[in-house]
Amino acid sequence: MTQDASHQPYGTPEVPRVAVRGEARLEVDPEIARIGITVSARGTDRRTALEDLTRRNNTALDLIKSYGDPVEKLETGAFSITPELTRHGRAERIRAYHGRVHITAELSDFTTLGELTTRLADLELTQVDGPWWALRPTSPAHGQARRQAVLEAVQRAREYAEALGANLAALVELADLGAENAAPFTPAPGAGMRTMAFSATEDAGPPPLDLEPQRQTVYAQVNARFTMTPPQL
Repeated sequence: MTQDASHQPYGTPEVPRVAVRGEARLEVDPEIARIGITVSARGTDRRTALEDLTRRNNTALDLIKSYGDPVEKLETGAFSITPELTRHGRAERIRAYHGRVHITAELSDFTTLGELTTRLADLELTQVDGPWWALRPTSPAHGQARRQAVLEAVQRAREYAEALGANLAALVELADLGAENAAPFTPAPGAGMRTMAFSATEDAGPPPLDLEPQRQTVYAQVNARFTMTPPQL
């Protein structure tokens, strides 16, 4: 029994195959930005530290929520209250308590982002980290990159075939790069990310912030296999 050439793992002289990789890289504007807020408190007793931390945390949350729809996501992360022991003496004496709450906010309006970041950084014992720019998982930029990668694969295969005096006949296989156990592209550490940190003091005014969105790089890679007509060698 014989198999049709299109179903065999390799080509034949009558129906040769060509395998190529298509790649695409797009530079697009970010769609969302994330900031991290750390609210701190310190007191000589646990109750004072907790009360101050609760008050400052509520103030930060109320400020963020006051911006409404531009704030697409608001989450509270880690909370900690840590005793600080004295450095001298053998007895375990507590010198103070340190409390922290970590908050993450995600915004889609970058004008609001600059204003909110400034106001948060001006709060009492509040630190702001970020922004981290990103695209939504459903961003059309991902589909655009994949389409470009497929078009490049077809064009590359056609050029190989034409170099042999042949034409493409049919598509045999189209696969994402990771679908064939190949090593997927990994962006360099820190790509698509910019970090800014602000620490506020009680008597300092809000610093002027002009946040320029960092363009995002979208990658797509596919492997494609085609059959082609016999070459004219």
